[in-house]
Amino acid sequence: GYIGNSIIKYFLNLGYKISVIDNLTYSQKFKYKKKVRFFKGNFLKLMKMKKFVNDHDYVVFLAGLVGDPITKKYPKLSKKINYKNSKVFINFILKQNIKKFFFISTCSNYGLINSNKKAKENELLRPLSLYAKDKVAIEKYILGFKYKTSVDVIILRFATAFGVSDRMRFDLTINEFTRDLLFFKKLKVYDADTWRPYCHVNDFAKTIEKVINFRRKLNFQVFNVGSDKNNFTKRQIANKIKKILKIGNITFQKNSNDPRNYKVNFDKIKKIIKFQPIYSVDYGIKETVEYLNKYFIKRKNYTKKMGNYLIK
Repeated sequence: GYIGNSIIKYFLNLGYKISVIDNLTYSQKFKYKKKVRFFKGNFLKLMKMKKFVNDHDYVVFLAGLVGDPITKKYPKLSKKINYKNSKVFINFILKQNIKKFFFISTCSNYGLINSNKKAKENELLRPLSLYAKDKVAIEKYILGFKYKTSVDVIILRFATAFGVSDRMRFDLTINEFTRDLLFFKKLKVYDADTWRPYCHVNDFAKTIEKVINFRRKLNFQVFNVGSDKNNFTKRQIANKIKKILKIGNITFQKNSNDPRNYKVNFDKIKKIIKFQPIYSVDYGIKETVEYLNKYFIKRKNYTKKMGNYLIK
């Protein structure tokens, strides 16, 4: 996946031995097969490989149908993978001989906050999408294992991702807005003054490294992952990109099908884990522009409509 590729690349550079299981839903290629142990298939396949699992220290659970559009399009499949199968796998993995288990959740769990306050980890969760509702349900299920497992369990609520990955996505706000203004010179933004937190994919990888090397058990703690400095409205993001590109026509519309609106507080991870993201939104925009110019700008056969893939 988009984030998974960045995590693999990051930890390979640190000398970690890595195993990956992925069913390659989108027929994507996996470029690290020669450097890691790779298994193609559903994550439940690992339940038949108990000895293999126990040869590992850390498990990072990223698997699932990711994001609001795909889960809305395939609600039954989403519920099966993101909720039912995830429960089965978590019940299995927390009984194994591993040191730490990371469940990757989302700040979308906060849904709608009708004030300027920033959501802390103990904020009442108001998930609006099927994707976020299943994440909240799995978080609750995981927390039910407290005092019932020796595995150190950590829940990480990731902010909205951005930045270049070996498995790019262009259905994420910053990446999508950058692509559209660069290639098509026009951008339509819905509910422009709604807030989101953003975080670079490489900072997600850095977070996991920091938690792996954290000496004390975190014991089922939940952390928002991102930076207060990277809380922005969609209007602010669009205007940033236009300023950097010095081109583009932006129109702002109301009443989208995505009413989410939330700022997020990241004090906890900064205080306890001593983690602060490195990459700014400006950096991510410039990085994505460079990537697009390098790989796609000379090709004429591209389309605006494809979320994960730019080229037909």
